[in-house]
Amino acid sequence: MEESATLAMAKKARELKASGIDIISLSLGEPDFKTPKHIQEAAKAAIDEGKYFSYPPVAGYQDLREAIAKKLRDENGIEKAKAENIVVSTGAKHSIANVFMCTINEGDEVVIFSPYWVSYAEIIKLAGGVPVLIEGTLENNFKATAAQLEAAITPRTKSVIYSSPCNPTGSVFSKEELEAIAAVVLKHENLIVIADEIYELINFVGKNYSIASFPGMFERTVTVNGFSKGYAMTGWRVGYICAPLEIAKACEKMQGQFTSGGTGIAQRAALAGIAGDQGPSKEMAAAYFRRRELVMGLLKDIPGIKTHVPEGAFYFFPDVTSFFGKSAHGHTVKDADDLCLYLLDVAHVSLVTGGAFGAPSCIRLSYAASDEELVEALKRMKKALGELV
Repeated sequence: MEESATLAMAKKARELKASGIDIISLSLGEPDFKTPKHIQEAAKAAIDEGKYFSYPPVAGYQDLREAIAKKLRDENGIEKAKAENIVVSTGAKHSIANVFMCTINEGDEVVIFSPYWVSYAEIIKLAGGVPVLIEGTLENNFKATAAQLEAAITPRTKSVIYSSPCNPTGSVFSKEELEAIAAVVLKHENLIVIADEIYELINFVGKNYSIASFPGMFERTVTVNGFSKGYAMTGWRVGYICAPLEIAKACEKMQGQFTSGGTGIAQRAALAGIAGDQGPSKEMAAAYFRRRELVMGLLKDIPGIKTHVPEGAFYFFPDVTSFFGKSAHGHTVKDADDLCLYLLDVAHVSLVTGGAFGAPSCIRLSYAASDEELVEALKRMKKALGELV
């Protein structure tokens, strides 16, 4: 199993920072905001109440599951969502692992819309499956198409996974694009879709469409979401799925044997997040949009960088092939891996290679950082990249 590239780069950046080097880390997909106050207060109240110290139900507290189902019906148009379809887990990554462990047999194929989040392929392989990539390009905003999906399906294909808004590209599938994907899926009996919507609340183009809301797709879709990104709750570790009942029950059984239910206090905090004041989440999304505009302007000022305009999440995913084959400061840049190491060593900016996301011509830059850090990081990058010859 490969180590997570994002976590590996973040670890390296922390080690350098601990040694006294001024590292600006733009590698982790982690909000730089604090968890909203009302969510913190709900957790404190749950501790004081003293009712949530014992083992919680494996699939999550009933009131949290009901609140999630209500949110999915009201906001996402998933009219069939009920509490029985919801399984709350220790983060969305755990949710995805549950789904693949329960639905993949040895040798089954899973089509991944690429570029993709780093852990998809490794979790699929751990479950005995075979990742099959269909690749989007910079020219079409990194969005693979329904036609590519159709061409990739074989008798061994068990499922399809994508994220929208996408990590690492920030691309968002339109209603029409998702309808085309749904039409392909419905032509193939027993094929299921895993729709990763963890960045749903950080969307700059309007409504976020859930494929499970389309005709015939509830029974064929596992919707994955959580609280880490939109509510700045990365360390609380709360994610969930909404799935057809047989998959939800299988995931509950699997989770019961591996981890049992997620932490009770974190679940009470999550309930305050999803059922309470949404103002802080909207303020964070507005801040990300402003930062996107800031970084877009700074990237355009760096010769050799090619990028699209992200429509959501908090990443840029520029093409950096113009720097391949160049050298400076004892480094020769052969690929995106080398370029990230060069920028870490010379510019003291931590980024992630696109190879980890299925796009070796790119690097990922997170703009979940302060304006001051972003301006300084891009200034350092411009200088270091300008020295490559």
